[in-house]
Amino acid sequence: QVQLVESGGGLVQPGGSLRLSCAASRDIFSITVMAWYRQAPGAERELVASSSSFGGTNYADFAKGRFTISRENAKNTVYLQMNRLQPGDTAVYYCYCFANGHYWGQGTQVTVSS
Repeated sequence: QVQLVESGGGLVQPGGSLRLSCAASRDIFSITVMAWYRQAPGAERELVASSSSFGGTNYADFAKGRFTISRENAKNTVYLQMNRLQPGDTAVYYCYCFANGHYWGQGTQVTVSS
């Protein structure tokens, strides 16, 4: 089992930045996939970015050039750096991993508004 705890969400103005953190309850070095998803009100949950244990990353089109996913294995933590945020990025952001099963965090709210 893996427990994931997100932090770093909040209210930010358009054009601003936030860094989300996802702390895992075990080492993440060998976890095949760690990812960030988001879900806006009334919308389906969608992939934002993913990171493989082999070092590969994948981004949704809306995230390319603005968001960066990274792992800090020593801290068992995955980050999502989000720059140039827009109101359309408002959503609950969830951390996800696959480690012989699917695991989700509880989510952290990101609100982009002036």
